[in-house]
Amino acid sequence: MNPERGSGTRTYFSGQHIVKAENLLKKFDDFVAVNRISFQAKTGECFGILGPNGAGKTTTIRMVYGFSPMSGGSLKVFDLDIVTDWRQIKSRIGVCQQENSLDPDLTVLQNLEVFARYFNIPQKEARKKATGLLDFMALDHRLNAPVAELSGGMMRRLVLARSLINNPDLLILDEPTTGLDPQSRHQIWERLEALREQGISILMTTHYMEEASRLCDRLIIIDHGLILVEGKPGELIQQHVGKHVIEIAGPTQELRSFIQSTQFPYEDLGHRLIVYCEEREDLYQRITRDFCKEGCLMRMATLEDVFLKLTGRELRE
Repeated sequence: MNPERGSGTRTYFSGQHIVKAENLLKKFDDFVAVNRISFQAKTGECFGILGPNGAGKTTTIRMVYGFSPMSGGSLKVFDLDIVTDWRQIKSRIGVCQQENSLDPDLTVLQNLEVFARYFNIPQKEARKKATGLLDFMALDHRLNAPVAELSGGMMRRLVLARSLINNPDLLILDEPTTGLDPQSRHQIWERLEALREQGISILMTTHYMEEASRLCDRLIIIDHGLILVEGKPGELIQQHVGKHVIEIAGPTQELRSFIQSTQFPYEDLGHRLIVYCEEREDLYQRITRDFCKEGCLMRMATLEDVFLKLTGRELRE
């Protein structure tokens, strides 16, 4: 079952860009968390914000939904100014935060019905919306269960269902599947794909590159509060990495010299060489024949390769 896209006479946003950020700045005392970034999320698309821990991605979306005030720049949602029109904006967005903010004293259904009161949704309509959303999220069989009895994946689906109770034009997701098992993650991906097909715009952050590649029409990668790249996942892979990656464990100095002579871009991690190349099976064959008798790995390039190449491989804590 699909969740209802609305009732009454409200017209859903049809402008070209649902979010417009210009020179967006966020400072905490002397620390600059978001450093004058500009981006536009198109209506009807899933727009992703990727970055290492502390890069500024969560801070950015918190400004978008009005939780954290800007320190500078301009930000419009639905062509409305976040500073002067934040009440109207909040009524038309759904937010799925990282934290589990469900009420443990209420049942699954009650969590949605109580949340609907914040949007002045009549009780009868709230019950209809809630049951429809629980059916859509495959939680209808746990309708009267206490929240504490739910698994982690069920709780995340319930938080997502709650964020849709007001039929939002824009759904904002902050790392929606972090900590979930693969089955739960794929269930949420399927629901998000269904929502996007219905025309709901999505703004999301994620640490999972597979998630970004599957869901995002376009994305930005940010680090230290700055945008490094922007584009479609496939185009970013082609532009910054190429089609294939060759991974070589325990490279010799002779092999290093050979790779340098080919002029292919590569990363030397000491214990491993990462070579970025187009469709060059002859290069792979030459390496395995002359330098790597035990073989090496050639695979398709991914968004994770782009992410690590641009932001580095060191731990961020």
